[in-house]
Amino acid sequence: MCKVKEFSWTKFHDAPIVGILRGVDETTLERIIPIYVQAGLSTIEITLNTPNALAFIEKLSAAYPDLNVGAGTVCDLEGLDKALEAGAQFIVTPIVDQEVIAKCKSLEIPVFSGALTPTEIYTAWKAGATAVKIFPCSQFGANYVKDIKAPLNEIKVLPTGGVDSKNIQSFFKAGAYGVGMGGSLFPKALLVEGQEDALLSHFTALKDSF
Repeated sequence: MCKVKEFSWTKFHDAPIVGILRGVDETTLERIIPIYVQAGLSTIEITLNTPNALAFIEKLSAAYPDLNVGAGTVCDLEGLDKALEAGAQFIVTPIVDQEVIAKCKSLEIPVFSGALTPTEIYTAWKAGATAVKIFPCSQFGANYVKDIKAPLNEIKVLPTGGVDSKNIQSFFKAGAYGVGMGGSLFPKALLVEGQEDALLSHFTALKDSF
């Protein structure tokens, strides 16, 4: 098993964005991660349904000591064990799986459990989720986060889906603890060779919004 680095909460709080990479290839990964780190962003999630995801997690964990590297789309204990074996520092799920949450809690591994309804969100939190990933939030927006936080103000929420550079601050004003960003953080047009400067500007603008 890879030696798992401790998740850096200091770096996360400085830029509370979980960058979600799904379906990326190795060449693209090697090109964009140095730019991501240069911009001051520090937390990256590789979804397990990405080809070679475990190898990517292992590689990034070893190559970037200041980067929080986690596994996403973890739906069961088998996926969790494989992710931890690869060196994942945190776990993200699209669903409430209480076994996954419990094991992460016992190992003191941060786990951001996916949930949508108030009951699911409360269930994930009570089970021990470090924060609850409100997913998919793209159909609901920041007002949904505000509505959830009104009665469930003690729960740390991490809306994912529908967050972009134009509305990101509205989610934090609504009470988000952090946000998950996929395509809006990694637009395909900026991931191609030759767009490195534009990608750095894009990342830096998001980092500077905090």
